Amino acid sequence: MNSASTWFLTITLTLATSMQAAYAAEDPSYATRIARTSLIIDTHVDVPFRLYRNPADVGSFTEDGDFDYPRATAGGLDAPFMSIFIPASVDDAGGAYDLANELIDLMQALAEQHPRKFALASCVRDIESNFAKQLISLPLGMENGGPISSNFKNLEHFYKRGIRYITLAHSKPNHISDSSYDRNRQWNGLSPFGRKLVPEMNKRGVMVDVSHISDEAFWQVIEVSQTPVIASHSSLRHFTEGFERNMSDAMVVALAQAGGVVQINFGSNFISQATQDYGRARTEALVKHTESNHLANDDPATRSFLTTYREAHPYPYATLDQVLDHIDRVVEITSIDAVGIGSDYDGVGDSLPVGLKNVSSYPNLVVGLLERGYSEEDIRKVLGGNLLRVWRTVEEFAEQHGNPPLCSQS
Repeated sequence: MNSASTWFLTITLTLATSMQAAYAAEDPSYATRIARTSLIIDTHVDVPFRLYRNPADVGSFTEDGDFDYPRATAGGLDAPFMSIFIPASVDDAGGAYDLANELIDLMQALAEQHPRKFALASCVRDIESNFAKQLISLPLGMENGGPISSNFKNLEHFYKRGIRYITLAHSKPNHISDSSYDRNRQWNGLSPFGRKLVPEMNKRGVMVDVSHISDEAFWQVIEVSQTPVIASHSSLRHFTEGFERNMSDAMVVALAQAGGVVQINFGSNFISQATQDYGRARTEALVKHTESNHLANDDPATRSFLTTYREAHPYPYATLDQVLDHIDRVVEITSIDAVGIGSDYDGVGDSLPVGLKNVSSYPNLVVGLLERGYSEEDIRKVLGGNLLRVWRTVEEFAEQHGNPPLCSQS
């Protein structure tokens, strides 16, 4: 084929793709069809801790929260990773192991209570089987590795209970890693145990999650992990300057080169610089108010001040377009194979973007991706295909080391 023919073919295909995207974006049913026929995997939904604090039946519609069965089915959600979240305070008090087991028990009870709606899932085969049966899978991820307690037997225990990724730390350093949120760098990255834990997670078939950990710890994970790693609910520092909890461009590139995937967090604070600035201004105002009035942090007058402040200074919610900007940026500096979704539904409170307020909103994301020219194939990768590829790779590595996948369904 000569250069003129190649040029003509390229232009024709580009125009065809653009016309398809424009047509699809004007037809909401097309986006809904993609959402409902794609395998949507959201790697971070905080339902377990929500139900631990405020019991409810998410098998039916709930007034509170971001997740329940009716809204999940409306949005086409197929496999929300249930976050087994361990607050740093619980870990410090020695209660991490017991709380993790209690939260897992809650998810088992949910699946048993609604066997025609939910099913546990602990391997790729489970996810695909449940999808074929039109059941919502409930895979499990541990947010904060505190329950491991420097004991590889605990890693095995929680693997057998269904944990398939571990976020190494949360808001404070633990026995595994430093945290991006705490300037106290106890280990200057990973602890000696953490350096041993990551390869053991690889061999066992547990994905390593770099969300929440410090930059130093991230680079050490990239160095020692023998399988691709994930950022289960992180966005990009390119749009939130100085926010270490998000990932720098260099980190995103390194993660992608190692075969990993960045799962974009929807919380406005993770997406928008304006929201970051608002948070800093609010904190400064609160500190000034509490100090001048000699108030404790838990004083009702402190909470009242925050309510009044928000009324006077409305919260600057991020938008769907800004979330799409983060996805675009990952694709721009790596490829379509390195990005997915880790919404943090039920975990970021009243901070979700306009257009993505709960788990019924995934079709809105699809519409936005179509409008930006993404193909249906690429959209399916973002919605879950990329994460499934990483998970399958981790399973295959573990099997090579004598540990075939342990599935919930025999």
